[in-house]
Amino acid sequence: MTRIDFHTNVGDSVAYACRLVRKAYLSGEPIIVLAEPARLAAFDEQLWTFSPLDFVPHCMAGSALAKDTPVVLAATLDDAPHHRILINLAQSVPAQFARFERLIEVIGDDEDELAAGRQRFRFYRDRGYALNMHKQGG
Repeated sequence: MTRIDFHTNVGDSVAYACRLVRKAYLSGEPIIVLAEPARLAAFDEQLWTFSPLDFVPHCMAGSALAKDTPVVLAATLDDAPHHRILINLAQSVPAQFARFERLIEVIGDDEDELAAGRQRFRFYRDRGYALNMHKQGG
């Protein structure tokens, strides 16, 4: 069964996800980041600039390099090159999340993100998934 972790109270969810992705990359874990296209573009841009001393190799899911790139950005999971770790920055439950070993839900402080996060939490809980909570900050 997929391990599901909720990271809540993170402030800026895109910036937080960049740090999570860097941590996964440095530990050698392949990761897919899922989001709607506009949010994915913002994440892609921030991944290039969030840390002046770190480089996190990444590409889009449709790229010919996706199978060999440790971080893959996707608007859908149709072209997922692996099923290890999925970070969800999208507003909805990923249609194919159960294929992944681990799902990380990142919930920022924006009201829309909080409401969508609560809905996803109920969805997983109501289907019997054990949910691991990681509340950040105070």
